[in-house]
Amino acid sequence: MNTPSMLILPGDGIGQEVMTEVQRVIAWFGDKRDVKFDVSEDLVGGAAYDAHGTPLTDATMAKAQEVDAVLLGAVGGPKYDDLDFSVKPERGLLRLRKEMDLFANLRPAQCFDALADFSSLKKDIVSGLDIMIVRELTSGSYFGEPRGIFEEDGQRVGINTQRYTEAEIDRVARSAFELARKRNNKVCSMEKANVMESGILWREVVTAVHKADYADVELSHMYADNGAMQLVRAPKQFDVIVTDNLFGDILSDCAAMLTGSLGMLPSASLGAPMANGRPKAMYEPVHGSAPDIMGQSKANPCACILSLAMALRYSFDLGEEATRLEKAVETVLAKGIRTGDLMQADGGKPVSTSEMTDAIIAELQASL
Repeated sequence: MNTPSMLILPGDGIGQEVMTEVQRVIAWFGDKRDVKFDVSEDLVGGAAYDAHGTPLTDATMAKAQEVDAVLLGAVGGPKYDDLDFSVKPERGLLRLRKEMDLFANLRPAQCFDALADFSSLKKDIVSGLDIMIVRELTSGSYFGEPRGIFEEDGQRVGINTQRYTEAEIDRVARSAFELARKRNNKVCSMEKANVMESGILWREVVTAVHKADYADVELSHMYADNGAMQLVRAPKQFDVIVTDNLFGDILSDCAAMLTGSLGMLPSASLGAPMANGRPKAMYEPVHGSAPDIMGQSKANPCACILSLAMALRYSFDLGEEATRLEKAVETVLAKGIRTGDLMQADGGKPVSTSEMTDAIIAELQASL
């Protein structure tokens, strides 16, 4: 078989720093577990704009379409705030998602026992939390037409269109039900069917998919605003949540803070299977480019490393190796080894970005 391929796009801010650490972990798997990848690297976001005048070149887009998985760091920063909207760093990320047709965004929210005190909620509410939010990623109000800022009756009007087809809802619902079958067999679908026609259609299609092919999975429905409240009231009632692009963006960030730090949260964006059976896929940490700590060795690499674990599981069918990596991260945290974002006020001295990876690799080595 050909060696599976990865395209690494570090991006901006701390993206380069955390992706350097991920490459160290990839090298360990190649050296110690004979899990090898053909790794290439390119530019996205502000870094691509600085070099090429565009946040994503056609050549890089073509590479992303050809590889088995894309690993992305972060994009954006205040340096690019005054750019035209069409060439802002985030447009490169959106283009990747849209042209690769990465319709299912998987956002796990897992609270490691060692970090339960870091959540803004009480420990008993978040301890042991393990939920998955499946966000539709390529349609809805972020892509619907018409969109833009227009003149109307002498004043400017901003328009974004919330638009979904049955097929778009159907495929993301199936992704959620399939995931639930591998977890605790529960799906909660969230929308606003009480005030939005797109929400009515969403609920009808999800219900039909469930009835036709996934009656063994427990399905519930919830309005998205109530869902936000329930996430901070009793988050452990959920297993898999499936929702649209806009609500998924909001709800997944809400769920992120249940875990204590954005620096701990990975994500996967998956599309349809390619000819080799692997899904089109991009993996990235949830945290942003964090320009305020760029270049200071303060960045937490765990979210990016855990994104690699998701790639091992979902793109390469290496669940055992993914679990090995996740347990290494968990063990390091349990030993009290932390970057600055995970430190209590009196918690001692934080480790650097590379020292955190050193500790994770040491635990990987100890697992052999």
